[in-house]
Amino acid sequence: MTQTAQIAIIGTGFSGLGMAIKLKEAGFNDFVILEQSDDIGGTWHENHYPGCACDVQSALYSFSFEQNPNWTRMFAPQPEIKAYLRHCAEKYGLLEHIQLNTHVAGARWNEKTGAWTIETCDSPKLWAYMQTNNLKPGDVLDRSDKTLPRFRKLHAQVLVSGMGGLSTPAYPDIKGMDTFTGTSFHSQNWDHDYDFRGKRVAVIGTGASAIQFVPEIAKDAAHLDLYQRTPPWIMPKPDREIRPLERMMFRKVPQTLSAFRQSIYWMLEARVLGFVGNPRILKIGELQARRHIRSQIKDKELRKKVTPDFHFGCKRVLISNNYYPALDQDHVDVLTDGIREVKGNTIIDSNGTERQVDCIVYGTGFKAQEPIPRGMIFGRGGQDLLDAWREGAEAYKGTTVAGFPNFFMLMGPNTGLGHSSMVYMIESQVQYVLDALKKMQHRGWKTVEVREDAVSQYNASIHAKLGDSVWQTGCKSWYVNENGKNTTLWPGFTWQFRQQTKRFDAEQYVCEAAGVMEQGGEPALVG
Repeated sequence: MTQTAQIAIIGTGFSGLGMAIKLKEAGFNDFVILEQSDDIGGTWHENHYPGCACDVQSALYSFSFEQNPNWTRMFAPQPEIKAYLRHCAEKYGLLEHIQLNTHVAGARWNEKTGAWTIETCDSPKLWAYMQTNNLKPGDVLDRSDKTLPRFRKLHAQVLVSGMGGLSTPAYPDIKGMDTFTGTSFHSQNWDHDYDFRGKRVAVIGTGASAIQFVPEIAKDAAHLDLYQRTPPWIMPKPDREIRPLERMMFRKVPQTLSAFRQSIYWMLEARVLGFVGNPRILKIGELQARRHIRSQIKDKELRKKVTPDFHFGCKRVLISNNYYPALDQDHVDVLTDGIREVKGNTIIDSNGTERQVDCIVYGTGFKAQEPIPRGMIFGRGGQDLLDAWREGAEAYKGTTVAGFPNFFMLMGPNTGLGHSSMVYMIESQVQYVLDALKKMQHRGWKTVEVREDAVSQYNASIHAKLGDSVWQTGCKSWYVNENGKNTTLWPGFTWQFRQQTKRFDAEQYVCEAAGVMEQGGEPALVG
C-alpha cells in the first residue's frame, strides 16, 4: 500500500517538531513525521549516556513560543529535554502525524510527477538485519538482498529533513576493531545493562560526549584508559540548580522568564566577536581555560597532556566541572600514543604496549561532514545528494540545494553554532520554509528549486567570512572537511541569519506552476 501526503518531515527532534508545529498553526494538516526510533526526541532520545546534558543554558534551549519555566538546572539534563519535546508534541497535536519505528531508507525525486517517492521500512527489523550483517549506521544497503525488510512507499510533494548533523555515529578506523572479544558500544548506543564495576574500560575519544560520561564511568571502573588524540579546551560549567522559588516566579510571571532568556541570548551573542571578529579576544577565554586546568589537576604531566596546542575556539570549546578531577585519579590513565590495533581483548598502542580491557566505549562523535548518509536523497537525474557535495556540503541559507526541488533541510550546512542555541537557528529556518510553502500554495507553484548561481554566490560570501575566523587557524576539527572547507558553522550573529531567512526570496528560485508541469513545457521563472 502506497501512502500519500503533501509534506513529509524526517525526524522528531527540535527541527522536525518545530516545523510540524508551525505547519499546523498555518493550516497545513496533510503532513507526516517519520521517526526511525521508538520514541520522540531525536538526538535527545538517541543519546542517553550517563551525564548527558545540554551545553547551552536551558532557558535558551527551547522554542521561543513554548518557553519552559520548569527546568531544574541552568543546563538541562537529557531526560528533561526529552520530556520537554514530548510535551510539545502532545500540546500541539502532533502525535497523530508521527510514525515511529519508521526508517527512511531513501527518497527520490520523480520528475514526471513533481513529487518525492520515499521508501520506508520497519526500523527494528532493519537494525536486526544490520546487526546480523555487521553493518553500521550510514552504511549503504544492498537492495538486491532478499533478506532485507520489506519497503513501503510514500509520495509527498515536499520533503523536509529534520535530521541533525550530529545523528550518524562515527567510528574510528582501527585494525581489528570488529574482532574485539569484550563488550563495545558507541556513546549514542549506550548499553545500560553493562556493569562497569570492577571492569577494565577503554574510552576512545575526548569530545563533548566523552567529557560528560567519562566521570560517570570512572566512579565504578576498576581501571579506565582514556585514549586521547587531541585534548579539547574546557571551561568551567556555570551550572546550578534553578531553585523552586525561581521556577514558581517563571510560571506565575512569564515575562521574567522571557527577560532571563533574552539576557542569556545577548550574553552568548557577544562571543561571536571573538570567533569571527577578532580572534585575539579569545585569549581571555584561553587564560581562563588554562587556569581551570591548573586548579583541577595536581599532576603536572597530566596537565601537559590535557593542554591543547591550538588556538582557543578553533575546535569546539567544551564545559565541565568534573572531567579533569576524574582524570586526576590513580585508576585513570590518559594515553596519547594512539592505537595500532585491537587483538582479542587487548588494545595495542603505536609503541607496541598492550593493555587488556573488558569494555571499549567509543566517544568518537558523529559524521558531521555527512549529515545525510549516501544513498538516501536523490534529486534530478537520480543524483545522490552526496555527489552534489563532492567538495563538501553546501546549501542556500543552509536550507535548499540546486537540483533537489521541494527539498528543505533544517540544520543544514553552515547553520551550526559555536556560541549559542541551535533552537534559535532552527526557528529561523522553519520560518523560511513555512513562507516558501505559503507562497507555493498561494501562487500555484508545484515546485521550487534554488538556482545554482544563488547557491554559489551565497556560499562564496559565507566562506569569505569564515576565512578570517578562528575556526580556520589550522586545527583539525569536525567543523572542517578533508579539503579544509568549513561546512558546518555559521560565521556571524544569529540575528543576522534570522534576517536572511525572514522571507522566502522566490527571485533566487526556479518556481514551476502545476499547469506547466502537466503540459511538459518550460518552467515558469520568477524574477
